[in-house]
Amino acid sequence: MALLHRPQGTQVRPVSRETPTPWPGLAMAAGGALTAWCVHRLVPAVPMLTASVVLGIAVAHLPGLRTFVRAAARPGLSLAGRRLMRMGIVLLGLGLGLEQVLRLGWATVAMVVGVVAATFLGTLWLGRRLGLPGDQPLLIATGYSICGASAIGAVSEVSGSDEEDVAASVALVTLCGTLAIGILPLLQGPLGLSDPAFGRWVGAGVHDVGQVVATAQTAGPAALGEAVLVKLMRVALLAPLVAAVAFSVRARRRGVRTASGRRPAPVPLFVLGFLAAAGLRATGVLPDVALEWAHTAQEALLAAALFGLGSAVHLPTLARTGGRAAALGLGAWVVVAGVSYAGVMLTV
Repeated sequence: MALLHRPQGTQVRPVSRETPTPWPGLAMAAGGALTAWCVHRLVPAVPMLTASVVLGIAVAHLPGLRTFVRAAARPGLSLAGRRLMRMGIVLLGLGLGLEQVLRLGWATVAMVVGVVAATFLGTLWLGRRLGLPGDQPLLIATGYSICGASAIGAVSEVSGSDEEDVAASVALVTLCGTLAIGILPLLQGPLGLSDPAFGRWVGAGVHDVGQVVATAQTAGPAALGEAVLVKLMRVALLAPLVAAVAFSVRARRRGVRTASGRRPAPVPLFVLGFLAAAGLRATGVLPDVALEWAHTAQEALLAAALFGLGSAVHLPTLARTGGRAAALGLGAWVVVAGVSYAGVMLTV
């Protein structure tokens, strides 16, 4: 048998392993965000961010696309769910009118802080009692108490949560927030709420900013104005909550370094960016047109990020914890609606 040999002077080339490119997934996320915008334009009652999550879940389960989503598009979709989410959260700070928030008075500020604390701690405790896996109790508690999917994305960045936990939490919080658009307006009369009081209740109890607007506008401009201001107050609490989670994670992992050999930052850069953007908005130096463009960019970035997160949802896996997740969603909904209603009644 002849022996195979390599001619002298030739070199053995190492087997090349190409790094997966993110561009197919990023392009898909951009297309999903554009489609979600079109859905919102056609059906204004459906918030753009809600449509993005639903579309992401849908493409991940369509027979003709799911293989592409799980393989070639996965790196880019995961990148969108992380990096674009951070950029969108930074721009979210430019929508934070601190001077308007403070005009509502310290009683309302205290009410909102109480609602956020009670919702977060109550949902976290209930989720752990129900035995939800991974970081789902933490993420769902964050989404209910602050600002829905955006808050979940922010906290998941510092907690290092599994992508499937993030996607399942976003799906649940988005579903419950969407149901609020149809249910809460029916309760205004039976609960004896004036239009401004209804707006405050919606702002304190509904998760996503778009869902707050869609729900409060049913009671007119007075309700909408109050709802947005109270909601902005909740958004302002995103930074301290994320910082607290970051410190907690850092304490649990004391001495642990990242893959790059550096210790994780005590406060993530995107949180500092969020605070810097809020401070810049408070100076009043930015013209209205710049704020409008920033808001458009924020929605586009968050929509693409949420499409990426939605594409990571695996419905069979979600169904295995569906009963417990539904119980947590209902329990958290009762907590946030009840505490916020009591708070509004005390501060009217």
